[in-house]
Amino acid sequence: MIPFLLSLAEDAAGASFLRVFDYITVRAGCALSLSFILSILLGPKVIAMLGKMQMRQFIRDSKGENAISLAEMHAHKGGVPTMGGILMIASILISIGLLGDFSQPVLSLALFGMLGYAAIGFADDYLKKVKKNSDGLSARGKIISQVAVGSIFAGVYIWLCSDLVTYNVAGESTKVANALVLPFVKDVVLPIGMLFIPFAILVLTATSNAVNLTDGLDGLAAGVTLSAALCFSVVAYLIGRIDASEYLIIPHVQGAGELAVLLAALCGACLGFLWFNAHPAQVFMGDTGSMMLGGLLGSVALLIKQEALLLIVGGIFVAEALSVILQVGSYKLRKKRIFRMAPLHHHFEKGGVPESKIIARFWIVSALLALAGLVTLKFR
Repeated sequence: MIPFLLSLAEDAAGASFLRVFDYITVRAGCALSLSFILSILLGPKVIAMLGKMQMRQFIRDSKGENAISLAEMHAHKGGVPTMGGILMIASILISIGLLGDFSQPVLSLALFGMLGYAAIGFADDYLKKVKKNSDGLSARGKIISQVAVGSIFAGVYIWLCSDLVTYNVAGESTKVANALVLPFVKDVVLPIGMLFIPFAILVLTATSNAVNLTDGLDGLAAGVTLSAALCFSVVAYLIGRIDASEYLIIPHVQGAGELAVLLAALCGACLGFLWFNAHPAQVFMGDTGSMMLGGLLGSVALLIKQEALLLIVGGIFVAEALSVILQVGSYKLRKKRIFRMAPLHHHFEKGGVPESKIIARFWIVSALLALAGLVTLKFR
């Protein structure tokens, strides 16, 4: 909204002080601050509302040694309000609505990815809490929904962004919207054409599910997402600048600076949510929040052509997802478990490591991975 008002007031007397909002860095800083403040102010009201609506965490005592152990370890968390992801979504939407430039297609597309996957998570939470369906959205329903959102995202991306993504290959500017840009090498791209659609579906689905799996301890998913979002905000800003992208030999995406503003708003929302979600949690984000976080991170990675960087920066998410895949595969093939419990954070928890220590260590690792991700930009 502010960028739009600036364009209207371009010639208006006394409006020159608003020119400061032309700078991406200023709007990003304001988006982070505003999103954080909104989360802090709205948090108590949202938590109270969720409690009155009986949107509370239920620790299911399912059959099986692992399930019973988890129920015992987390018994004290029963009754805590959940679906707190709507607090983050509201803070982000208000902040980016005021500070985002919606003339840039990449911003609207990133919001679509965020809200599309948030809607899937909301449907799952709604069925569990309101309809009292303990299984929530069926596995088939989730897959169909995720594929549908991913397909629309990829199709619109090809339609709107084909001319917005360029990369200097051997001294020539080349359009790389439908190509894979390989890390650590320069002048090498792999055109994949319409295969970009299934590739985008894979990235979005894998990222949203990985974040969902990580959301198992107080503040874990929000803290890890914060590090990843900070890193990607810096990368998006650099990719949005022609001079910086040419110097670093990375793709240039027109309008990517607006993604930096969006990710800054996400950082503020994560910080504000952690105010209430830090151990011991007063609210949980639910699938509404975790699917939203994964959808947004995956969308941004695709839009700025940094899918490989997401594997590094989101290393915690990768490890959590791999632990589940390996555990399930090993048990089906060998009838033996690799980990005490999956996802990975429960492996350490069952091993006797205090929850707060697991969370802090995962945060530290995620911060180091974010720094490593920034460093890789110079490895070309």
